[in-house]
Amino acid sequence: MPTVLVVDDDPTVREVVVTYLQQAGHETLEAPDGPNAVKAAATGPDLIVLDVMLPGFDGFEVCRRVRSEHPDVPIIMLTALGEEEDRIAGLDSGADDYLSKPFSPRELVLRVASVLRRTNPPPPAAQAIREDGNLIVDPVSRTATLNGDPLSLTTREFDLLAHLMAHPGEAFSREQLLSAVWGWDYGDLTTVTVHVRRLREKVEENPSQPTRLVTVWGIGYRWDTT
Repeated sequence: MPTVLVVDDDPTVREVVVTYLQQAGHETLEAPDGPNAVKAAATGPDLIVLDVMLPGFDGFEVCRRVRSEHPDVPIIMLTALGEEEDRIAGLDSGADDYLSKPFSPRELVLRVASVLRRTNPPPPAAQAIREDGNLIVDPVSRTATLNGDPLSLTTREFDLLAHLMAHPGEAFSREQLLSAVWGWDYGDLTTVTVHVRRLREKVEENPSQPTRLVTVWGIGYRWDTT
C-alpha cells in the first residue's frame, strides 16, 4: 500500500485527511511542522500532502529541502483559497499539484490516486525510450539524462517531458496538457505554464529562447526534435 505523509499544523485537518486516505487503502504518516516534515520525508513516503502555512519553516521551504534529497517524490501542496501567488510559489518550489483550502477530502484522495498512477510503469505502448540528441527519457525506469548526466525532475515534470517527446511536432493547448499529464478535466492553467518554464530551465540550452519545448502562439506548446 502506498504511504502518504500528511503535513499540516491543524490536527483536525490531519485527522480528516488521514481518515480518508486510510479508507482509500493508503498507509499514512503525519507531521505538524516544517522540521518534522523534512525528517518524516527521509523515511521514503510515496507521496506528500503539504500545507503552506507551517510552524518552524513554511511548506515552500519543506518542498525545497525535500526536493534536494528526494527529487522524485510527488508533492501535493495545500494553499490558501484564491492566493495565486501561493500556488505559483508552490509550483516553483517543486510541488506537482496543489489544492486550495478549504478543499474536499474526497477530491484530495482522487488527486493522490491520480499522481500515484503517474509514478507506476506505463502501458506497453508507452514504454519506448525517447531520444532527442543528447536527451534520453526512459518511461519504464522513469529516468532522464542530458549529456549523459541524470536530470532531476519532479513527477509532473517527467510526465510532461515524456508526453511531449512521445508526440514530436504536435501542438498541445494547455487544456490538453492539463488533461493528458495531470488527469484534470479542468483546473488552473497556470499549473501548466509554470511546469513548462521549469522544464525549459532543465532541458534547454537557453531557456529564454527555447528550441525544443517551443511556444505555439495562440495554441500552447510543441516539442521540436533537434
